[in-house]
Amino acid sequence: MSSYHISRETSYHLFPVTQDASASAYQIMSYLLLNHEMARVLPSPDSGVAEMFLGGGRLSTGSCYYLIGCALSALYLYSPFAVSVVVPYSNCYALDNSSHLVDFTDWTGHIFTHEGKDGDVVVRFCKDVEFRSQTGYIDFGRFGASNYFVAGSGSIDFVQGFYNGDLTNCEHTFDKLGRTAQVNIMCGNCLSGGCKGEFGCICSITYDASKCRVLVEIAIPCTKLGFRVFEGFTVGFHPRSWEVVYNGLTQIGFEKPHHEFSFGTDNSQVSLYLTAISSLAGLVKTPSYKFFSFLQVNPEEGLEITLSGSAASGMAPTTLSPSVLLVNWRCEKIHDRPYEIDISIPVKGYDPIEFTLTKFCGYKQGREVDSLRGWATFGIISCVLIVLLLASCCGGFIYKTRVEHQHGLDALPGMTILSVCLEAVSGPPRSYHLGDDGFDGNYVRQASWERASTSHQGTQRASERRSGQT
Repeated sequence: MSSYHISRETSYHLFPVTQDASASAYQIMSYLLLNHEMARVLPSPDSGVAEMFLGGGRLSTGSCYYLIGCALSALYLYSPFAVSVVVPYSNCYALDNSSHLVDFTDWTGHIFTHEGKDGDVVVRFCKDVEFRSQTGYIDFGRFGASNYFVAGSGSIDFVQGFYNGDLTNCEHTFDKLGRTAQVNIMCGNCLSGGCKGEFGCICSITYDASKCRVLVEIAIPCTKLGFRVFEGFTVGFHPRSWEVVYNGLTQIGFEKPHHEFSFGTDNSQVSLYLTAISSLAGLVKTPSYKFFSFLQVNPEEGLEITLSGSAASGMAPTTLSPSVLLVNWRCEKIHDRPYEIDISIPVKGYDPIEFTLTKFCGYKQGREVDSLRGWATFGIISCVLIVLLLASCCGGFIYKTRVEHQHGLDALPGMTILSVCLEAVSGPPRSYHLGDDGFDGNYVRQASWERASTSHQGTQRASERRSGQT
């Protein structure tokens, strides 16, 4: 723009969209909707309004690239495929027969009432089942874990189980759980068509012979199907654990960044163990990751990440033989807030498994190659010193044996100094004396004693010989 002279009064319409942000929303909308009129926001000397794009009538190349980039970024960030399949915050959910997640959290505690002659049956959705009469309340069980909510069959879409009810007159039930209840859920209306309204109703009630178990059928307008969950898939920090993903659902704490679930700087590697049902293990594809910082820095800088292990090489995970995904990350820049790494595991025919790992970078971490290089240098220097020491010892030994005519330990280099040091530490010898001829006194005394005994024996034999003659 510096090579052209543009008049402030007459050439507003020549500025491209990439150099103006006063009406970016209008520009993006005009491009997506192919409506040029939405972009006419600045005055022009010709018609009073002019397009924000270069040339006044056509989109410039830079503007097109800019708008396409904005549109793709928006689609990527707000696409449903970018959201992980997270376990609901309540246990009021179920997977239908096609493995789609159906969340009934909004229905939790909703009351369904069926009026009878002796009393009313009240179902509090995902809470409990009660029989209410003038004599009091009878509890037919309470809703517990999410495995009490499963898919049904036939005309029944879902089944809820309620256990641990009142024990009065039901102490001898086969499961020892007191009164129980089963609620069959049908999406839509009752089979008889008697249920109307948007909040559902109770279609029928059936008791067993002992009235320790009640079967309730209700009809409700079911919510829209959610993601398709890859059942049986787990991810954990141990081959038999599932802290990150359980039954195909990302667990709370790893669905988005959490301070209390972040890893420290000293943790340079994280091992993740993947398991799946053997018959469906071939559907799991190679994991990948996305990375960015909360500080909005360059995604390619600050944290070096590599994925390795059997899972990264494409090995199918099974229950008996889990595959391992090694996340190697090294801090290159120090930040006060953690880095976020979104790991995605594609599954053919299902929504991808996605979870988030975060790491604090309190100091810079050196490369593993640098540390190995230091140890290698130390080893080479040590080997060179050992070889030089052995060569010098051999040369000194040869010199002392050939030139100085020394033998044994005295010919080894440094033995004289070593013996002096040992004598200085242990002190001088007490009974170790060398004579002039090189023999010690003990040997001399022993030789003189032997000579004395020999002469004595000779004298004794001579006397014996004379006695015999006499």
